[in-house]
Amino acid sequence: MTKKKKYAFIGAGNMGQALIQGARESGVAGKDISVSDPSVTAREKCASLFDANTFSNNEEATKNADIVVLSVKPQIIGKALQSVAASGRENLLYISVAAGVTLEQLNSYSEKNIAIVRCMPNTPAIIRAGITALIANQNVTELQRSDAENLLTAVGKTVWLNKESLMDAVTAISGSGPAYFFMLIELLESCAVELGLSAELAKELAVQTAYGACTLARNASESPGELRENVTSPNGTTEAALRVFAAEEIDRIVKSAVTAARDRSIELAKGN
Repeated sequence: MTKKKKYAFIGAGNMGQALIQGARESGVAGKDISVSDPSVTAREKCASLFDANTFSNNEEATKNADIVVLSVKPQIIGKALQSVAASGRENLLYISVAAGVTLEQLNSYSEKNIAIVRCMPNTPAIIRAGITALIANQNVTELQRSDAENLLTAVGKTVWLNKESLMDAVTAISGSGPAYFFMLIELLESCAVELGLSAELAKELAVQTAYGACTLARNASESPGELRENVTSPNGTTEAALRVFAAEEIDRIVKSAVTAARDRSIELAKGN
């Protein structure tokens, strides 16, 4: 009989709680989940919502774990990992969701080589609609890769990378990407209000249009470019709007923004 895995989550912020919820909804029992967080409020919430064991101490939370999920800020992940690795536990799998912290950096916080999967989820994971890119170091077994994938699949889609350097591009596209879409929705709402629509109607139109367009892009056989062309009648309203986007060089603006996000991810990995 396959042994049930025990999970320890270090950090119970929004992403940590999303992953805990995903684990619970995928069939992991509350008794097999331990959570460590300095916030009493966060611990009480995890105990109430997920029936999880909660601790203020990382070592206590991880003493029976098979998988340790590090869902803390990059600035404190070293201290968090050190506190767990110092126990000398063998065969632990570490899953890190800290942006900009490389596999090599993570491994350096332990006195010996450890099994680490680095991943970049995004905020739609909160509603199980995220996408997560993963990469493993050489110490991760095939079974551990499967364990990591199963956990992250519970909050959305997963993709494996073959080069860690690609994680910076992933961060710029899917990690930061939700904010780009939120900004577009925000701008459409603002324009709608300026054109005389109520704030309530403006939000409903902008959000539902974004939802419908993204759902269509995901499910249609046509490319996004072909879908755009299908909406654009010659000399019509959509074409008038797209001409303005082209004149203002929206492609250059988007490329510059994504490149800036990618470059910042590289800087973070260097500790800047």
